[in-house]
Amino acid sequence: MSTGQTIALFGTSADPPSTGHRALLEGLLDHYPQVVTWASSNPFKQHGAPLGLRAALLQALVEHLANPRLRLEQQLSSPRAIETLARAQRLWPGADPVFVVGSDLVTQIPRWYQAQQLLGQCRLAVVPRQGWPLQEADLDHLRQLGGHVELLPLAIPASASSQIRHHPSPELVPPALWPELIKYNLYGSGHLDPNSASPTGPGAGRLTSPAAAQSPPQPSVESPLQPSPVPQPRP
Repeated sequence: MSTGQTIALFGTSADPPSTGHRALLEGLLDHYPQVVTWASSNPFKQHGAPLGLRAALLQALVEHLANPRLRLEQQLSSPRAIETLARAQRLWPGADPVFVVGSDLVTQIPRWYQAQQLLGQCRLAVVPRQGWPLQEADLDHLRQLGGHVELLPLAIPASASSQIRHHPSPELVPPALWPELIKYNLYGSGHLDPNSASPTGPGAGRLTSPAAAQSPPQPSVESPLQPSPVPQPRP
């Protein structure tokens, strides 16, 4: 990525990646010359799968989209957005970073760690999410903190990851992810037929996770401009 180039930065729990994630990544590629994504570790969420598996699922989606302007950089993952931005700035000095969030996070951003410093160092792109209408007063608050806010007119299907975890349904998951979901019996997928829209068998619709148990530690920062290794699922 060249100096001064705009880079969209999109972190997501990817728990699991959904058709909504796929639509969002495709929409970002329509608006920005480069898009970088990663599986995030949100300290305020309980995740259904370890970070390494979620990163592998997101990588599978990135590979399925097969766009050279889209890449997964797992080394950007951090519980603090300001640290993610600092890592991105070290990887691509001089680039123009755009931090992408859903409308559900707009009211939370002012409470983020060093939110004002974050907003002063990047542009903020907000993607509308169904069920989370944007309020002009909330956007004004971000602007008062120094934020350069841009709204992205993307139509993202309603396919929340939480819905998939509690009520797994094949039409909400990109087909490219099914082999991994079934292999590790994630989110009740061991009881689902990916060619059917309905769960089958005992325990269908229940959230399950692999026996791997503990999430791997946060990845360390790699050398600048070197792609991060793709986390591998545990057998």
